[in-house]
Amino acid sequence: MAKHGKQATQIVSLGRDKKYTKGIINPPVFRASTVVFDTMDDMRFAIKNKTNGELFYGRRGTPTHFSFQEAIAELEGGAGTALYPSGAGAISAALLSFLKSGDHLLMVDTAYEPTRDLCDKMLAGFGIETTYYDPMIGEGIRELIRPNTKVLFLESPGSITMEVQDVPTLCRIAHESNIIVMLDNTWASPINSRPFEMGVDISIQAATKYIVGHSDVMMGTATANETYWPQLRENSYLMGQTTSPDDVFLAARGLRTLGVRMAQHHKNGLAVAKWLAQRPEVDHVRHPAFDTCPGHEFFERDFTSANGLFSFVLKQGDLRSVTAFVENMQHFKMGFSWGGYESLILGVFGIDKIRSATQWDSSKPLIRLHIGLEDTQDLIADLERGFERYHQILK
Repeated sequence: MAKHGKQATQIVSLGRDKKYTKGIINPPVFRASTVVFDTMDDMRFAIKNKTNGELFYGRRGTPTHFSFQEAIAELEGGAGTALYPSGAGAISAALLSFLKSGDHLLMVDTAYEPTRDLCDKMLAGFGIETTYYDPMIGEGIRELIRPNTKVLFLESPGSITMEVQDVPTLCRIAHESNIIVMLDNTWASPINSRPFEMGVDISIQAATKYIVGHSDVMMGTATANETYWPQLRENSYLMGQTTSPDDVFLAARGLRTLGVRMAQHHKNGLAVAKWLAQRPEVDHVRHPAFDTCPGHEFFERDFTSANGLFSFVLKQGDLRSVTAFVENMQHFKMGFSWGGYESLILGVFGIDKIRSATQWDSSKPLIRLHIGLEDTQDLIADLERGFERYHQILK
């Protein structure tokens, strides 16, 4: 058992040492750029210990930051956590901290679209070559490894299409060639998988999603193991990565309810997904807990729970019919991101244009849902009305 108890206790307790809270329940918001010192000895001590939680300069962090970083690192099982102004910032900083001109990157084909854009539009300009691979490649990843392969990047489940990767196998093979393994672990949040126990070196979260939980803060985290934490920490600092203490406070407050929110998202998501699986219009549901989702067996092995994010594929339809479905919803809102308390819906087109190592049948429309904390009967009724509008167009 961890020193702070079981997971539910950890979520409540981590990062609340009196050195951060000063005896207050929640770590206060410390806003700072300059930190002043009374003596040269004090300043020298701060310089020497600036990476060990000693106040040095605002960009290095304040007790508000330190407490949250400590909580995330222990929940994910890493040695240390760096903070960024967005999830995309965490991904780009993690990659740029370890890649240089002439290096080769293996990127999962189902990655979050901004990650793919980073590879194609920025890393390529730095002389870093990216090879996209099938998320279900497993042992076949060996064939793509080159002498200059430096990083293997995973995202499991994959964005939009939800493929679950065989993370332990991929990590084992990568480490045989001293390749760093990074994982976008946002779907699991810090509590529904143990990335470092599976062999991951750096676990990345878009804290914007489930950690914050209220759709009102942008933030990213990257947690590294002991081997790579010093380099990630220092290179992120050199790139000027920092976060607002007010945003960190809100993220830390969201963290305290993460367990109960995730349990409800899981319950609500399964209820809606099961209803959709019975609909005659639905070809299949891409929810990791369903055997219709690629990699379901890895979900069963590696995850402790699901959440509210999944997709479903229609047997037929076009832009007009899908538009009729997703527009004029009462409870589902149409917008990007996910992980807040509200339910969201997106009709997704052009998946084939953001895949290069895998094929996608674009003749069958895909709709992505995030199931929030509303009553599931209300959500199902909303979807039922969507199907009615969809049929009106198909007639």
